[in-house]
Amino acid sequence: SQSEQKMLSSKLECVQSIKHGVLEEAKCTESNLLSLFYQKGSGAETQTQSSLTLFQVETERLYRKVDSENLYVTNMLYEREETERREVTGGEVTELVWKLCLAHSASFETADLFMTLVFELRHLSLEALKALWQRSSFKCRDNWQPLIDALPSCATEACIILMKEIIASGEVEEDKKEYFFWSLAFIPKPTSGMIESLAPLLKSPGASQSCFLGVTALLHRFCSVYNSCGGVPAVQSVMRTLGKFLEGNCTVQDTERLSKMQVVLKAIGNAGLAAASLTPALSLCASLKSNPIHIRLAATQAFRRIPCSGRVSDLLPPCD
Repeated sequence: SQSEQKMLSSKLECVQSIKHGVLEEAKCTESNLLSLFYQKGSGAETQTQSSLTLFQVETERLYRKVDSENLYVTNMLYEREETERREVTGGEVTELVWKLCLAHSASFETADLFMTLVFELRHLSLEALKALWQRSSFKCRDNWQPLIDALPSCATEACIILMKEIIASGEVEEDKKEYFFWSLAFIPKPTSGMIESLAPLLKSPGASQSCFLGVTALLHRFCSVYNSCGGVPAVQSVMRTLGKFLEGNCTVQDTERLSKMQVVLKAIGNAGLAAASLTPALSLCASLKSNPIHIRLAATQAFRRIPCSGRVSDLLPPCD
């Protein structure tokens, strides 16, 4: 039928010449016939011819000589090159926040401005950050607060302390708090000052699971970097707080306490080396048959990062 006729007929023919595995010449002819009438073969036709010829082969390797003194081994984490060392002022960062608010949210400019904001925050002291927050705590369109998003990525002690104070004041939305707590596990160089500032959050009535797990993940990273972390006052403060939740043997009276106890035991397991002082309590929690099976299992799993020398429970297999 006429409806089945092809309106466009195309053909491509190429001839290639290959010598010693190298393409030396290629000639192609492409034809396109557009049928405008009922008669077969009638219509508009175009024909395109192309030719590709190899002129020469470069046998030398082209490379740029570099000074070996400028080469160094690093990981694949993103790092920003700083062409020059300069002092960052609070006024400059405030202006940067304003530019972020005015920039289009889905542009490359916004991404670059935000990255610049993160790196410049790392140069500010706690006092300068507090002053910056007073000037730049406003919300942009769509209720976006660039500083709230940038502070967790800043990852300095000053940024962590300021973020903690903002959370304690109730000025941060719940999803932003969750994002901050989960980001703690990725801080490369935690300090005792960070742990000391965050420890009081564990005592607040509304402390979430991400708060407990985030703080103890930071604690684990700290103890992995610094030996004998158990003697650090900030670490001891966090472990005393967690130990009080156990009440000696993890006895729970209601469903709400059961859920909270499971979170605390997960947090203790997160803490790793720092949790060695709680092994006697964990052993009681795991061995007490009157405790729910979920609690006993969570107490046993809390030993997962504790050194073998600190395992005092008969429930656990001996270390090789």
